[in-house]
Amino acid sequence: MNEAEQAPLMGYHELLGMRVVEWSGGVAVVELVADKRHLNRSGIVHGGVLTSMLDSALSLAGLYCDVPGHVRRGMTLSLTTTFIAPAGAGVLRATGRVRGGGSKVYLANGEVHDATGELLAIAEGAFRRRSGSESPQGLPE
Repeated sequence: MNEAEQAPLMGYHELLGMRVVEWSGGVAVVELVADKRHLNRSGIVHGGVLTSMLDSALSLAGLYCDVPGHVRRGMTLSLTTTFIAPAGAGVLRATGRVRGGGSKVYLANGEVHDATGELLAIAEGAFRRRSGSESPQGLPE
């Protein structure tokens, strides 16, 4: 099982079409193939899609667990997104990186790029590991 398969995204994430493509300690990468469902009235990807991608990537960056059958869970405390350029249809990639914090609360930042490498949005946030998820070994799923 590769690392990305350890982080299935469900519910809302599935609805948007997000998938984890890279995941390790302190870093997570989420991709989405944007199509007409993701566009706003102006014909560009809705900012909420980019923010959702960033929220997932930044959060997952601090929740990696390499113990088979175990998981770490968390929640977003705050998230600030800045939009740099409009996104069109196609592959979008959000990368999140842990920048500091403790066993419960951690800080992360990241960015979204399109398939050409153009920077579309950046974000920074604070996240909290839920009870039992403070340990890198996580909890049984």
